[in-house]
Amino acid sequence: METGAPPDTRKVAVVTGASQGIGAGLVSAYRRAGYAVVGVARSVPLSDESDYLTVRGDITEPETAQRVIDRTIERFGRVDTLVNNAGVYISKPFTDYTIDDYVAITSVNLAGFFHLTQRTIPQMLRRGSGHIVNISTSLVDQADSARPSALAALTKGGLVAVTRSLAIEYAARGLRVNAVSLGVIAPPARDPESYTGLAELHPLGRLGEVADVVAAIRYLDDATFVTGETVHVDGGQAAGR
Repeated sequence: METGAPPDTRKVAVVTGASQGIGAGLVSAYRRAGYAVVGVARSVPLSDESDYLTVRGDITEPETAQRVIDRTIERFGRVDTLVNNAGVYISKPFTDYTIDDYVAITSVNLAGFFHLTQRTIPQMLRRGSGHIVNISTSLVDQADSARPSALAALTKGGLVAVTRSLAIEYAARGLRVNAVSLGVIAPPARDPESYTGLAELHPLGRLGEVADVVAAIRYLDDATFVTGETVHVDGGQAAGR
């Protein structure tokens, strides 16, 4: 920014797991909404556009989280929304999980959340406003013996719990924290055969689309009287059968 230039008043969203699927959909949606966006992933294509900055790195490492925040503040001066979208899901019987599985899942789903969120909140507190969205799964609420997912429940269930905790801790200081709990969301480019039968898991009878998730998160951004909430984007899965 040139000396004497007016400050950048655009809102800024930081999105993890930005290289594909839901993350890429969120990046596009926020840019269309006039936000500046910082996309974070290990293999995200490099970008240094006026409204889109990418940061490559492993979010399980504290150094990556610090670099994301440093570059975001240096470039755009603020953080309005953080979407903790990056996640790992491995479905196995509980006793079949390996130590490597455990480390991979807990590192991304919990440590990645912790490092980046802990560094983002002080930036939001400086402005007295901000919104954090955590991505969970409806398997936390509706366990399914056909899809054993104990480590998803352990980690994503933890994100639902910490969503409520942080929402209350920071409500009086202008921050909101919400979660979005997902059913099976098909990526835009998919092999139909790999999703055979999964639509039947949802009472609405179809797979979720990236656009469904994006719409829910953008709703929460605009719903300034909503905090500590978990919105289920799962075709009715959490409601039962």
